[in-house]
Amino acid sequence: MRARDLAVPFPTVLPTTLALDAARLLAAQNLPGLIVVDDRGRPRSILPGTQVLRLAVPSYIQDDPALARVIDEKDADAFCEELGVRTVAECMPAQPRELPVVAGDATVLEIAALMARSRSPLVAVVDETGALAGAVTLDALLDRLLGT
Repeated sequence: MRARDLAVPFPTVLPTTLALDAARLLAAQNLPGLIVVDDRGRPRSILPGTQVLRLAVPSYIQDDPALARVIDEKDADAFCEELGVRTVAECMPAQPRELPVVAGDATVLEIAALMARSRSPLVAVVDETGALAGAVTLDALLDRLLGT
């Protein structure tokens, strides 16, 4: 089985998309992450949901989890409002890892190795022009590997 056989249509966002809109898309469709594309539809980055979450949780709380315990729920809810003024580009890591993208003829093992190496729950599949053809999720890959 090849990547093109496992790939399914997948939502994309632009770097200029608001992080709040990206978070809503993740939640509404129960996605493991999003594919960030350029204006020509080519994958630029894979944005795991945890990267969006990092923008909602201030770094001083990430650095000292004990602080999270002392902030009440009402104030904690306000942190998500921060996402409304930030963009997807701000969620992307400053030092990106290997871009998890494969051609349509990649094997299941190639996809699995790339997911493991890049720590991405999602691999973009591109066509001959480099445009996004779909994506393979960790869930779909495990189903295929485990025969479920």
